[in-house]
Amino acid sequence: MLHGYESAWLPAALLQDDKRQSLADTLFAATRQWSVSLHVNKGLAGAPAEAVAAARDTATNPAALDAFALLIAGAEGPPAYPGIQGHEPDTELARRHARSIGQAMDEVRKLVPEAGSYVAESNFFNAQWQRSFWGSNYSRLLAVKDHYDPDGLFFVHHGVGSERWSADGFTRFV
Repeated sequence: MLHGYESAWLPAALLQDDKRQSLADTLFAATRQWSVSLHVNKGLAGAPAEAVAAARDTATNPAALDAFALLIAGAEGPPAYPGIQGHEPDTELARRHARSIGQAMDEVRKLVPEAGSYVAESNFFNAQWQRSFWGSNYSRLLAVKDHYDPDGLFFVHHGVGSERWSADGFTRFV
């Protein structure tokens, strides 16, 4: 059951004197909808030049290279087992959680509309997943995928090249 989970890379520029109040206001507005956390161990802002250069040649969204933190808003529910009394999924609660998280992230996206997100801590239903997860690296990653997996054998939800397949992975579109 998906109760909602989203993230956004926050650029270091938001810590400058003329941006800090906007950041604080955004965080306050977001937390009126849902709690958020800032993971300052994820972005590479302030990292040694060698570390940033090495990361530049990876699949990581380039937004991480200048991020001082990864903002995360997420919810969870108890284990759900359809048909087992006392463990049925609470779909209404999940929808409310996801809606509130979406509203919190809408506040964040007003400040950083192209923030990108960390693929492992992201919205399962993100329609803009290529840009959000991979940023400007997507076309390069797709070329690598096409070279090493021309038949698209390896498939994962919102993985590089997955837009060429049906959601269940049984039908190839191109």
